[in-house]
Amino acid sequence: MKSISQLLFFLLLSLPLVAQDQVFVETESFQNKGGWVIDQQSFVVIGSSYMMAHGMGRPVKDATTTVSFPKKGKYQLWIRTKDWAPFPKGPGKFQVIVDNQPVKMVFGESGSDEWKWYNGGEVDIKSDQVNLALHDLTGFNGRCDAILFTNAPKFTPPNKLDELNAFRNKLLNLTGTTANAGQFDLVVVGGGIAGTCAALSAARMGLKVALIQDRPLLGGNNSSEVRVHLRGETDQNHYPKLGRIVREMDNGDPGNGNPNGNEYGDARKIAIVKAERNIKLFLNTHVYKAEKDKDKVTAVVGRDIATNKETRFEGTYFADCTGDGTLGDLIGADYRFGRESKAETGESLAAEKSDNFTLGTSNLWASLERDTVSSFPDVPWALPFSDEYHIDEARSDWQWETGFGNYNTITDAEKIRDHNLRAIYGNWSYLKKNKSEKYAKRELAWVAYIGGKRESRRLLGDHILTQMDIQEGKQYPDGTVTATWTIDLHFPDPKNSKYFEGQEFFAGTKHIKVAPYTIPYRCLYSKNISNLFMAGRNISTTHVAFGSTRVMRTCGMMGEVVGFAAYMAKKYNTTPRGVYQEHLPEFMAIIKDEPTASSKP
Repeated sequence: MKSISQLLFFLLLSLPLVAQDQVFVETESFQNKGGWVIDQQSFVVIGSSYMMAHGMGRPVKDATTTVSFPKKGKYQLWIRTKDWAPFPKGPGKFQVIVDNQPVKMVFGESGSDEWKWYNGGEVDIKSDQVNLALHDLTGFNGRCDAILFTNAPKFTPPNKLDELNAFRNKLLNLTGTTANAGQFDLVVVGGGIAGTCAALSAARMGLKVALIQDRPLLGGNNSSEVRVHLRGETDQNHYPKLGRIVREMDNGDPGNGNPNGNEYGDARKIAIVKAERNIKLFLNTHVYKAEKDKDKVTAVVGRDIATNKETRFEGTYFADCTGDGTLGDLIGADYRFGRESKAETGESLAAEKSDNFTLGTSNLWASLERDTVSSFPDVPWALPFSDEYHIDEARSDWQWETGFGNYNTITDAEKIRDHNLRAIYGNWSYLKKNKSEKYAKRELAWVAYIGGKRESRRLLGDHILTQMDIQEGKQYPDGTVTATWTIDLHFPDPKNSKYFEGQEFFAGTKHIKVAPYTIPYRCLYSKNISNLFMAGRNISTTHVAFGSTRVMRTCGMMGEVVGFAAYMAKKYNTTPRGVYQEHLPEFMAIIKDEPTASSKP
């Protein structure tokens, strides 16, 4: 019965809109964003980016745009939104303004935390060009995905994801309009430290490279949007050539959550990439579709997170540097998620039973001392703090972390971020009201709305790095990246668990020191997708070994190795596996920077 109803929906959708006019507006395409920000982190869940009023408790400036209408008259207004913290009604209230007239309904306080369409009532369109505005009322992360005007009688827009995507694509005219970016030797998906280093490495070896990043900045967790400092060493390498590109990306050590975003070197990272003639950089492009021929990736399709325009990228080789293993998942690469058991891996630090526990996601924050006393709004929807338990800090560090198996770090990314915000705002409200001698003149200066993820999918390669590989310092013939970080596995802080059991947002760890060890090249390509490399936190490791490999300088060196391997693969028209099986001595000579390996195709 369900399939029949879906078929009828799609058939109706494909018919011309006779005597009906529908105007569909994606809010992220607003011409003037005002103080609103684009959030694309949950694209895989809701099929779109959306706009959010991230004002840290201060209402943000209106987002505005102009919309063309096919004809004047009465239209039903629909708004796609949610109440992100419905306890019982949340903080994200906003208004929609049509030609300077606010509609009667206030959105974002429905009491439901599900994304859905809300009926905003009838509006009278009196002009061919109409001004729209999103007017924030609280500064506490109100959000709006899309706006629909329709004169179709008794029409309700769809909420089910497959139906919504078809509806969205139809009205945005996305079907069959994909632009072609061209053919590349290497398509790198993900512009964090690992992906950026992979693109630079390959380009400098003479390959034609596309670097695709779903945000406006490069650097991932090391960008000013997330503000995590780089860790791992580049100067303890067995092969000193590795780490040179990482050092170009390195902007010193501004620490975690520095309120001065300039300390993270956003502009410099982009300038380094744009200086490479062999790289085409595509920012704000979320890859959501992949094409395959047998066991090979042939192309990927990305959607601009602001304009929704789509671009197709063809490639000989691809590198998944997304952290989440997004491309690997789209194309059917084998992967693991969560912890393996001791029986499965033989690791002493492994869990007794396998499960979906992963390290969590952080949203860092910072306050600054001001000249005058300031207040902070009441936050009854936030997590509650007390004299008995609060966190007496003026700036966060890595410990502010949510996940730990209570949430899926991919499908629950929005919930995780929102839980972190409820913790941050709740604790800050307590400090402002109860510790005025220390915090009266302090003001929240910055709160990350982009989550800094640690763990999700780990794509499987021909070798899976283990705790024993690390602690025994095993030397494999294809050992490349030298890693130095401890086995650093996070868990909920016991005191935090006592007061917020099942809702932990604060982490602890026990650092297990390791001697410098090498990561085999076989961890950097897929075991079942023949032209797919990977670099970053999604490489082929166990959960335990991942605790050491995941830091960004180490991940950046993985990217450098992938660039060299892609060069070798192209030179001999072989696969990533073929580089290992047939050309390892020459490949390792490049890693070692031996003069005999300096020629290029």
